[in-house]
Amino acid sequence: MLNQLRSRRGLLIGLSGALVLAGCGFQLRKAPEFQFKTIAVPATSSFANQVKRNLRATGTVQVLPAEQVKDAEAVLEILAENRESVVISTNAAGQVRELQLRLTIRFRVRGQDGKELLAPTEISQSRDITYNETAALAKEGETALLYRDMESDIAQQILRRLAAAKAA
Repeated sequence: MLNQLRSRRGLLIGLSGALVLAGCGFQLRKAPEFQFKTIAVPATSSFANQVKRNLRATGTVQVLPAEQVKDAEAVLEILAENRESVVISTNAAGQVRELQLRLTIRFRVRGQDGKELLAPTEISQSRDITYNETAALAKEGETALLYRDMESDIAQQILRRLAAAKAA
C-alpha cells in the first residue's frame, strides 16, 4: 500500500514537472539555420577541422573543400589561432603550481561577393590547470584535452554567430 502511494506520488510529481516545462515554452535546441547553404573553411588546423565537423553535423549546410572556395556562398576564414600558457602561482621553491591555458581564435566570414557577413571577431577561452613536475606526462595529456575542450566551445560559439549573421 505504501509502495503504491509512493509510486503514484512520483508519477504525479514527474507529470507536474513535465507540464510546467511544457507550459513555460521550454524546447530542446534545434539545429541552427544559416543564411547560406554552402560554406568553405579553407584552414586545415585541428580547430578548423572541429568547426567543419560541427557544421556537417547540423545537416543544414554543405561544407565545401578548400579547392571550391569560389563556389561557396560563405567563407569562414580563421585569421589567427593562438595558444598560450601563463603561470598563475608558484610554490615557495619557485616551482610552477598552477597554469592558465588560453586559446584565442580570430575569424571572419565573407560572402560569395566578398562582402563581410561577420567582421573580424576574436573569441577567447581559458582554463586553469594544476601542475606537478612528477606527473609531467599526465599533465601534458590533460593540457591537450583542455585545449580540445576549448576548441569545441569556441567552435560552438562560432556556429551560433554564423546562425545569427544576416546576409549582407
